[in-house]
Amino acid sequence: MPGPPVRCGPMNDKETKIALVTGAGSGIGRAVALELLCTGWSVALAGRRVQTLEGTAALAAKGASLCVRADVSQPDDVAGLFAAVREHFGRLDLLFNNAGTFGPGGVPFEELPYDAWRHVVATNLDGAFLCAQAAYRQMKGQDPQGGRIINNGSISAHTPRPHSAAYTATKHALTGLTKSLSLDGRPYRIACGQIDIGNAATDMTERMQTGALQANGEVVPEPVMDVADVARTVRHMAELPLEANVQFATVLATTMPFIGRG
Repeated sequence: MPGPPVRCGPMNDKETKIALVTGAGSGIGRAVALELLCTGWSVALAGRRVQTLEGTAALAAKGASLCVRADVSQPDDVAGLFAAVREHFGRLDLLFNNAGTFGPGGVPFEELPYDAWRHVVATNLDGAFLCAQAAYRQMKGQDPQGGRIINNGSISAHTPRPHSAAYTATKHALTGLTKSLSLDGRPYRIACGQIDIGNAATDMTERMQTGALQANGEVVPEPVMDVADVARTVRHMAELPLEANVQFATVLATTMPFIGRG
């Protein structure tokens, strides 16, 4: 059940901007959606389960939201999602490409089922491509032209964990997608950046506080950070003028084993 409404800061003195957050029903997506809603954005919440999206919307003390069920790995779902956003809000200023999955944990590479590999690739990479392409088309054609895409990468885009081939491969690929979008969007005032996140406190990282497999074979607890700190970083990136862009940002728990990992 949703908790009490999130307390919001003052509304920004700016024209209302429209954002779309994928994977908005939990974790980082929920935190970013709430941060945007609480600071004056109107936000479309996308995910595979309407109930969790409605739970996110219920936590916001203010702000206009739209909940849309969509599986980002399915082209028809993505087309329907962006049509709903366009019909409801009229334009799109920000896509936070957040939906993703780690895949089966603890499975050695040689035992990773092909179906599991395909599921991670379809969600993390195909889904990011489909949503970015739809956002690009919308932003290129709207008046005023332009907008911003922020891809949720990972510190695994730089340094992998053991038994994470599918996840790591997709996050490396996402970095290439970010760079290409950033370049191709220049003539149309479309900015694209990436946030690489390490150990934000969500359901996905809960196990790390009890023990995570390290490169040397040990299992040790890892520190985590408040997911709200990630959300504030995304909002900072989102609210820059389109003439400025955070190309890559890394936000991580200060003492987690990343610098020097391995």
